[in-house]
Amino acid sequence: MRIVITEFLSLDGVVQAPGGPQEDTDGGFAHGGWSHPFFDPEIAGGAFDAALDEAEALLFGRRTWQTMAGAWPERAGDPFADRMNSIRKYVVTGTLGDEDLKAWDNTTRVPATEAVAELRRLRESEGGNLLVMGSPTLARTLLSEGLVDELRLIVMPVMLGGGKSIFPDDGTKTAFELVSTTASKTGAQVCVYRRASAQ
Repeated sequence: MRIVITEFLSLDGVVQAPGGPQEDTDGGFAHGGWSHPFFDPEIAGGAFDAALDEAEALLFGRRTWQTMAGAWPERAGDPFADRMNSIRKYVVTGTLGDEDLKAWDNTTRVPATEAVAELRRLRESEGGNLLVMGSPTLARTLLSEGLVDELRLIVMPVMLGGGKSIFPDDGTKTAFELVSTTASKTGAQVCVYRRASAQ
């Protein structure tokens, strides 16, 4: 399988709480919902539609999974929502139990203590794209471990002055190749990067 990360990203590399004020206030983050002024359904929305269409399964950290599980099941009837609800899902967690997973159909738990080994095994198995949405801590770990095959970054023309990032700060150099970039009228850019074969 190929691990693909898709994120809303500010110019200064922040991915925290693009969707709403209460999504993630860790560290006193006060700009929740910052992506909305720059979101357009055709370019930014189309990037998420395409990523989901090409995915064989979704991969989440616990916090993002809980947010999604609290929102998507009640939106049945919309094609995007139906796909989100029916697709296979994995959640990396050390706290959620079997009863918790019933909140969102077709979810499998990946124990946090075994996550890197299990995701490495999944990546080496046959299959299509394993898509990560949000989940900044998980995304940073995957990048740090060299397990990411593709980044689909929806870069918004705004600086946020601090917040959570997906990028490791451990001094490791990793090269990616720009595959495509698409600009929207709002100033957002959808940039697709694939891991470079030569590092």
